[in-house]
Amino acid sequence: MRGPERQAFWTALPEGIRRQVDGYVLQDNHLAAVHVLVDVGLHRFGVGIGTAKFIVGDRYRALGDRIARTPDTPVDPESLYWRAAGTGEQVLAVEAVWDGDTERDWFVLLLAVGESGEHPLAVLDRHTAARHLGSDDRVDGRPHTAVAADRIGRELAAALGVPFHFASPDVPDDGAPRWRRP
Repeated sequence: MRGPERQAFWTALPEGIRRQVDGYVLQDNHLAAVHVLVDVGLHRFGVGIGTAKFIVGDRYRALGDRIARTPDTPVDPESLYWRAAGTGEQVLAVEAVWDGDTERDWFVLLLAVGESGEHPLAVLDRHTAARHLGSDDRVDGRPHTAVAADRIGRELAAALGVPFHFASPDVPDDGAPRWRRP
């Protein structure tokens, strides 16, 4: 569905459904809002997850500053060190991995890789990267999100005494090779 078709679908929804979706968006609960739209739109109108995400993205833009945003993940070294220590297992590496969605575009997940799995430490999106770097400009041709993730990840890995892995520090790639345990 293109923008005008999404808007027509949104306008055709009953007021109660629109209020419920907007209520979830105002609480910054993206998944719940998408779930409502798929529940009411899939069988009758063919509104699947992809289209629902775009509609919810439209609502995020429409509601703007009224949204009670989820607090930013701390990216200071001490907080991340404590988060890594809180995994309850030995950290073997720190890894930066690209991901993306319709609201935040591309972002980087900073993970502590332990013996039994990976543990999310921080989400570095455009806003967090700009807050950390003081700018949202590209740095040496690289996305500022990647630069922030690289700097923060290297500093944390050094503090933990483990390797740092970022397979695609220059270009967003959610299929880049992952760190492998030795």
